[in-house]
Amino acid sequence: MSKLKLMQGAAVCALAIGGTAQTAHAQDAAPAEEQEARQGGITEIVVTATKRTEDLQDVPVAVQAIGSEALDQLGVATFDDYLVQLPGVSAGGGGPGQSTIYIRGLASTTPANSIAGVAGLAPNVALYLDEQPVSQPGRNLDVYAADLERVEVLAGPQGTLFGASSQAGTVRLITNKPVTGEFQAKFKAGVAFTKDGESSQNLEAMVNVPFGDSFALRVVGYIDNQGGYIDNVAGTRSLADSARFRPQGTVRENGVPVSAARRGFQSTSNLSGVTFLNADNSALVEENINDSQYLGFRVSARYEIGLDWSITAAHARQGLETDGVFQVDPTLGKDDVQRFVPERLEDNFHNTSWTVEGRVAGLDVVYTGAYTVRDSDQVADYTEYLFVGQYLPYYICDGSVTYPGSAAPSGTCQAPTSQTDATSKTTVFTQELRFNTPEEYFIRATVGGFYSDLVLEERVDFQYLNNVIANPFGGFPANFPQPGVYNSDPGPFPAETIFRNDIRRTDKQFGIFGEVTVDLGDQFSVTLGARYYDVEVDFEGSANGSFCNAGGTDQNAFGTNISDLFDGDGQFTFIGSCNAALRQTFTLNDSVQDIQNAGLNATQANLVFNALRAPDTASTDGFIFKGTLNWTPTDDLLFYATYSEGFRPGLLNRPGGASNGAGFTVPFAIETDEVTNYEIGWKTNLFDNQVRFNGNAFYVDIENLQTTIFDPNITNLFFSDNAANARIKGVEADLTFAPYSIPGLTATAAWSLLDTEITEVLTPTNDVVLGSELAFAPKAQANVLVRYEFDVSTDLTAHIQPQVTYTASQETDIIQINRITLPAWTTFALSAGVTNGDWSLEIFGENLTNASAPISGNFINDRTRWVISRPQTVGARVSYRY
Repeated sequence: MSKLKLMQGAAVCALAIGGTAQTAHAQDAAPAEEQEARQGGITEIVVTATKRTEDLQDVPVAVQAIGSEALDQLGVATFDDYLVQLPGVSAGGGGPGQSTIYIRGLASTTPANSIAGVAGLAPNVALYLDEQPVSQPGRNLDVYAADLERVEVLAGPQGTLFGASSQAGTVRLITNKPVTGEFQAKFKAGVAFTKDGESSQNLEAMVNVPFGDSFALRVVGYIDNQGGYIDNVAGTRSLADSARFRPQGTVRENGVPVSAARRGFQSTSNLSGVTFLNADNSALVEENINDSQYLGFRVSARYEIGLDWSITAAHARQGLETDGVFQVDPTLGKDDVQRFVPERLEDNFHNTSWTVEGRVAGLDVVYTGAYTVRDSDQVADYTEYLFVGQYLPYYICDGSVTYPGSAAPSGTCQAPTSQTDATSKTTVFTQELRFNTPEEYFIRATVGGFYSDLVLEERVDFQYLNNVIANPFGGFPANFPQPGVYNSDPGPFPAETIFRNDIRRTDKQFGIFGEVTVDLGDQFSVTLGARYYDVEVDFEGSANGSFCNAGGTDQNAFGTNISDLFDGDGQFTFIGSCNAALRQTFTLNDSVQDIQNAGLNATQANLVFNALRAPDTASTDGFIFKGTLNWTPTDDLLFYATYSEGFRPGLLNRPGGASNGAGFTVPFAIETDEVTNYEIGWKTNLFDNQVRFNGNAFYVDIENLQTTIFDPNITNLFFSDNAANARIKGVEADLTFAPYSIPGLTATAAWSLLDTEITEVLTPTNDVVLGSELAFAPKAQANVLVRYEFDVSTDLTAHIQPQVTYTASQETDIIQINRITLPAWTTFALSAGVTNGDWSLEIFGENLTNASAPISGNFINDRTRWVISRPQTVGARVSYRY
């Protein structure tokens, strides 16, 4: 329902980690079993963190698991609900369908929606839906948490079993499977009311229908309308605030002064003769603009073939629609922002998966495949680009301003109302085959192979809506996509489109993995794991400007009106975008002199010459390893020490080959960044299973950390690079107390402590500072929850559940000019309800103190923007199961 549902979720994460009085299958427990559970003590939680079904306490991995019953108790539904407040887990991004997961503070860069997909860094946390990875570049698939068995969060590198995107950890959403031989049904609904915001409503229904003893069908459907709580307030913008006119030394909102390299190149001009027209958002002033809706279903079927074999297939569809923006401007007010165009997002996906499980010659065999298609269409306000964009006046001012010819420009600059119009389509096909030896063997092995093919087609139009009115230089000629390369639309650009990214990105991954555990007597065992990986990332398409040179002349201007082409065929096409006759194609056989003879100057010729020799793909292969030593002195104590490695694939760079003239050249392809994790951990059941205390301490060494940089001393375009080395130190722990002396009481606490630091700067830029913290790495996160259940009659049980969640301050980027500090925050929640086993009714309050809780943020356009948790919200939910 709201982001703050995870304010309960975080603390109950600890409740689920430590094991409440329910197991992961407790949603099907009979009333008598629930009565027995309230006698105290902590029961088993089953996880599949090592691709085997095991008790959480027997797994030598840092695992947090929220079981089905806890998910229901918390009203957990969306991405933010089950992730944002988990200790050690944070998120960057801009709201539903636009977020990225981070674990243990392994983050560098604020996600930017305009380059989120094709040019975005690969995720370093793997997101799994059952057995299939659904991680995607830029923004994760926002899967609604309908009819889940549990959510598992595996911290630290999990690359040997889960591949490239599990560099910092893995998040697994495990759905409830069809149950043969038993009819089941469940219905739940909720309503919530947000202070100074709109109401929210959600409805979910599930039915499990058996057909005989060997086949079952399970269907779940849901709709969740989440009311808005952010207000678009009146404001104006004009190009007088453009970075083009910004003097050196101007102090930004984040306290970083404008350097000489970033001062406006007309910063000393007398602008008294220029008329700046205002963008005025008065027609869009509205309260509660950020409403959203999740609508979807999932159908799954299971066929059991004898005792040893089964086939499970599932098909899911989901539509996510949002209006407005999920960021606020804290300088205006707690829940306020100023936006100048109507914004929307439509994010739809359908997913089909199939799993075959069986047994061959004593080996458990699991084959799983999946196919996912995701389509998104987004319009976002780009007006604030004026604060960082020096070239915006070229498009919406007349020529007397753009090229004044004197120190006193005059003329008119139109209102800077701008937007990005982005469409994307992602298809992902994955397959995995693995084998497990029997659990009772003293040597146990899991081995398998994995293949993934992801194709992302993304077109982003950067539209300056008043350039048609401005008509600079007599107007821009129609521009068309470039010939001979991938393009998604063969027609001319819309008149408002000044720049277009139209690129197809392909990520292919192949891996062979294995882990072997050997028992060394009754108390010790050792686990060794390895993975061979082969990953390729490829770009095709163009980044194309729809503009000409000064005065509209048809002159070549490399880097200004040339398309950057990704054709992958050993050719580079030089294009003057105003005149098709200026298109010239060069090959590897052409020397620098040959290219100059064709009419390019020396700088242009060298860039073309280097571009011809750039790699067609960012390719990497190799091995990563893992080793764990376990000591189990008793059945209730487990201690482990782990060494593990992880990696993230490299990426191609659009401005590759650009040089700062001092020995640094932007790489055409950045390398993988790699992590090495050293960890000790413990899992304990104490005092006759009344206390559970789990935890770990870790040290992570990071080499070649990837990030995105904008430094005009190097190039006028954003580029990615392996910018730094870093390290992370931390401690995570959770404590659960369920005393026999007070049946029905469960007290839980979970916390994370982080210390992150950049230890070496690799890119020659002042924007990355030695000794600074990593992004989205709060020094401390904690939550505490108490749940007390008690009988009020023979058939009726009541509960009360208070909870508090805390997150310390955190940075949003390692790039100093893009960085802000999100302040610390604390929220309180309380719920109470009754149940008779079949039905339940609960009232709840979230963020009861109405705290302003920034869970994410950015400073991409030199303006502070927070993504905040939902304000104070109260509501009720009801459920019935059969």
